[in-house]
Amino acid sequence: MKIAQLAPVWERVPPVKYGGIEMVVYLLTEELVKRGHEVTLFATGDSKTSAELSSIYHTRPPRNLLAGGDLVPDLLHVTSAFKRADEFDIIHNHAGYCGIALANFVSTPVLTTLHGPFMAENKRFFKTFKDAVYYNSISDAQKKGLAGLNYVGTIYNAIDVDRYEFKSKKKDYFLFLSRITADKGAHTAIDVAKKAGVNLIMAGKIDPGSDTEYFEKMIYPQIDGKQIKFLGEVTDKRKKELLRDAKAFLFPLQWPEPFGLVMIEAMAAGTPVIAFPYGSVPEIVIDGESGFIVNSVEEMIGAITKIDKIDLFKCRNYVEKKFGATRMVDDYEEVYKKIIKRHNSSRG
Repeated sequence: MKIAQLAPVWERVPPVKYGGIEMVVYLLTEELVKRGHEVTLFATGDSKTSAELSSIYHTRPPRNLLAGGDLVPDLLHVTSAFKRADEFDIIHNHAGYCGIALANFVSTPVLTTLHGPFMAENKRFFKTFKDAVYYNSISDAQKKGLAGLNYVGTIYNAIDVDRYEFKSKKKDYFLFLSRITADKGAHTAIDVAKKAGVNLIMAGKIDPGSDTEYFEKMIYPQIDGKQIKFLGEVTDKRKKELLRDAKAFLFPLQWPEPFGLVMIEAMAAGTPVIAFPYGSVPEIVIDGESGFIVNSVEEMIGAITKIDKIDLFKCRNYVEKKFGATRMVDDYEEVYKKIIKRHNSSRG
């Protein structure tokens, strides 16, 4: 198949630091190339890929444009792919809204993976374009957020499990690793660690605006450099080291996240996850086997006291079977074939 992979324009592929979507796109692209498909990756010019790379930006657009909601980089980037639509059997859009809206102007079928949440302000958009593209959800919980779209299935995100070093002997800390925002519950992780009397290491990027305000008000005053440490945004290598050495990963989500990639990253390193039951968590964490699903701060503290009961080897094996890259690409290949066949049939 001739496949266009359309990545977001704001981070390189694969990401240097934060970038769950970009890592998924990288794994998918590389495996498709290995399988003999002709793949063109539309991404920033500093991206690394064995596919054909097409870029309109030599590096990433300035983050101040992203923070300001500037759509011009998105439009230029997505348009560069859709201008070449006739060269492909299918376009796989990971870049969001622009790829959906522009799909009406090309004859090539477009699959959009829904990497973000449904919210009140974007539901109207998706309802307007419910049949413009084929949609893939990244969890069943996400799909429940808006029925009626032209769904072709649920395909979970994946990681390259071999890139995560397993370690059964852990260091004396728990980990919170995510974008620093109220929705991720960084303040709750601190509260849990203090009440449980355990060490907590925190890492993650802080976006300008409300996230910076949240950090300065709710997080920074509680960092003492001893029990509560904050490392900022770390490299992918450092992230893997932190996940490998932690006793457990604390994930006190405050919202129904569609798919928390960091959860499977943690379990791949043999690090159990202790999480609130929102969004995709019950689809990813097996309560009592790969971690604990809890409903309150008190229950999270209780889970910390029994974390040693989790079989760390089973955590790793579970991720290999359910969230490995091979499984994800197998699923996408089948969906591509189904879409292309359906599209060709409809055209007579």
